Amino acid sequence: MNEIVLMSDPRVAAIPVAECGERLVDVRRSGSLLVDARQQDPADAFAYLRDGVLDRLLKAQAMLPQGLRLLFVEGYRPPSLQREYFEEYADQLRVSHPEWPDGQVHSAASRYVSPPDIAPHSAGAAVDLTLADTSGRELDLGTRMNADPEESEGACYTHAFNIGEKARSNRKLLGSVLTAAGLVNYPTEWWHWSFGDRYWALATGKTAALYGPKEITPSRRRTGDG
Repeated sequence: MNEIVLMSDPRVAAIPVAECGERLVDVRRSGSLLVDARQQDPADAFAYLRDGVLDRLLKAQAMLPQGLRLLFVEGYRPPSLQREYFEEYADQLRVSHPEWPDGQVHSAASRYVSPPDIAPHSAGAAVDLTLADTSGRELDLGTRMNADPEESEGACYTHAFNIGEKARSNRKLLGSVLTAAGLVNYPTEWWHWSFGDRYWALATGKTAALYGPKEITPSRRRTGDG
């Protein structure tokens, strides 16, 4: 896909799901990834991913230069939470643009939050992440993670021009190792990468997605302020 295809594009929803049944795993159990708790939820769902996605993240990390690590921020997101995020952002857009019809609001909202019915996070197929040094200090990637298009003036787009050279170089490095490991980027969010979901299938020319939306109750729980 050379042009930016949004999650709301009918071509994404048209991709069938051939659920492979792969399990969701807690990425913290390997001890290999730096995990940030800013998106931690009471059930610790944020730290889960499909096994195949985690394997590819570890391969990507192994390709990074010495002294750099992937910093994992959020993986699995329950469908109910995804729906809440989407509607919240759509409501913000309705207030800012009362003249927009519902279809335009839905499309614009999908730049920043995936529609609940096709969301890669709810399939355990997507991860929000960045680069850090070995102590966990984040590198400059041009915007804070989860900056929306309005706040960042479009700098959240992966190939934005209004970021510095260092941030552009860091985005290129992040993208090179994740792409080499088989993940695809959502081009309106430099931090969002996925494997096995409908968007990945469309981007890579696959006939079906491997992972569909999933409900889980993680067995491991811990308290947190996420």
